[in-house]
Amino acid sequence: MGGQSHARRPEQPWWDGDPGIPYEVSRLKIMEYAQAIGDPNPVYRDLGAARRAGYPDVIAPPTFAVVVALPASIAAVRDTVPGTGYPVIVHVEQRFEYARPIRAGDVLHAESAVIGIRELRGAAIVTTRTEIRAADGEQVCSAWATLAKLPSAAENDPPPPAPAG
Repeated sequence: MGGQSHARRPEQPWWDGDPGIPYEVSRLKIMEYAQAIGDPNPVYRDLGAARRAGYPDVIAPPTFAVVVALPASIAAVRDTVPGTGYPVIVHVEQRFEYARPIRAGDVLHAESAVIGIRELRGAAIVTTRTEIRAADGEQVCSAWATLAKLPSAAENDPPPPAPAG
């Protein structure tokens, strides 16, 4: 993310481009994520269970999309909301709409747009929409996030003490 270009599409100038290398979904990443959130569903861990449920491979828990969407959302916020120093961005809220589950073997691209900005106590409260697509362009998921961009730490630090004497 840091220092990478976020080229904008000329036909849709409000969309920020993929914030980096496409995300390759692996069985291991899905299993680790399911374990981290404490979800024991076997379709997230076992190929046989996933196939018996009608999927071609293991699928990811619904909130796994945040792994792909959040970097794109943060890039859109940093590109859209000006500020000095290095901003602190806090993830406030998230929602997803799926065209199909994310599954092992997917190579996903995310593009985010800032769709709303408001100010609250010195923070920019920013809403983004992220479209997640497979490498062939197939729509996988739409994600909406609310992020708070706080003033940079440099802006909030007290001035250094005056020299003694």
